[in-house]
Amino acid sequence: MIKISLTHTPVFYMLSSTLSLSVTGLLTKFLSESLDVTTLAFLRFALPALFIFSILIFTKIRTPNLAMAKLLVVRALCIGACQLCFIYALNKLSLVESAVLFGTGPVFIAVLEKILFNIKLHWSTIVALFMTFIGVVTLASDGSGFVVKPELLVGLLAGFFNAGSQLSLYKASKTEMSGLETNAWTFGIASLILLPIVTFSHWTSPVSIFSDNAVNTGVLLALAIMALLIINTQVSRHKAYSTADSNSQLAPLIYSNLAFTALWQFLVFDVDFSHTQLLGLMLIVITSVLTTVFPPQKVIISHKEKSSVAG
Repeated sequence: MIKISLTHTPVFYMLSSTLSLSVTGLLTKFLSESLDVTTLAFLRFALPALFIFSILIFTKIRTPNLAMAKLLVVRALCIGACQLCFIYALNKLSLVESAVLFGTGPVFIAVLEKILFNIKLHWSTIVALFMTFIGVVTLASDGSGFVVKPELLVGLLAGFFNAGSQLSLYKASKTEMSGLETNAWTFGIASLILLPIVTFSHWTSPVSIFSDNAVNTGVLLALAIMALLIINTQVSRHKAYSTADSNSQLAPLIYSNLAFTALWQFLVFDVDFSHTQLLGLMLIVITSVLTTVFPPQKVIISHKEKSSVAG
């Protein structure tokens, strides 16, 4: 019988999270051909929230206190905006391009710290932001010259809001609420935030939410699987953070999502990249990985200190 040591437990949870995330991206790419951006973003939160609350009804549902509620609202706003940007970019770009831009989150964490906590930007962060910009510009080249692609900037925004989601998730993982409870409330709040946007986008005919979209058995099955994978992604990520000795233990594993995504791109989609586009992708990935694995020393805080900050 295979036994997983305590040391390897957070690694297992993180790999489970990134694998689920990569398959979720694949299913989202498929669903974006049948559902519009706002409807798909809403369902990405409403369905998991419904599933989790259905489970918690038979166990225990705790209401978050005021401080936790504020944290959950912030995270809900971040993941809601993140998914709107990600789905839009995914609808315009390849799976790998969207995943790479989504993965720039760690680069923007320091930027958010500057905005929220007025922490001085380290020189390495400024260099990382510049290199990421160069990578995006290179990615926008079609081999013959630079092409303006707004979807690349929207994809970068997904990475920015992903950074906000990760910051709030880490704080939430150090509270008494379980991963299921945290994500149930987060998904529920996010779906409520997105509901007016969905309604407004179909204002002339609310029935068009369903009639304008090609909903068949395959779509319904993909939505159900996607909801379960989203739950596993977030719960596994929560468990990984809560059991890890330090953030550096998990940092290198975050980008295993890109390896999984590249595999799905190779197996499912026939997309060719020019040499300059490959260079842009590699530049963004390398910059993001280095930012994650070797963060500025000022932001490396022990778990005990992070718990006190979060509290």
